[in-house]
Amino acid sequence: MTPATTEWIGSIAACCTTISFLPQLVRVWRRKSARDISLTMFLLFSFGVACWLAYGIGVRSKPIIAANAITLALAIAILVLKLRYDGRTRTPLK
Repeated sequence: MTPATTEWIGSIAACCTTISFLPQLVRVWRRKSARDISLTMFLLFSFGVACWLAYGIGVRSKPIIAANAITLALAIAILVLKLRYDGRTRTPLK
């Protein structure tokens, strides 16, 4: 595979995995609820994406840098909304 082909495949993969977070973000925003999202999973995921971003910067890979910067922003937005909506007063269990 040529380096250009490899970059193209990386760019397509980056677009697909990054865009996949938009429906979740829109859903949380519209419902004003993130109850079904695991905080631990999103914290670990966000840390992993931050590490991938640092790696991308280190190897100077534009697809890795762009995808992980955008993915991290989307993941942080979901985390902020989760903390915001989970922080509302909850109805006690009966």
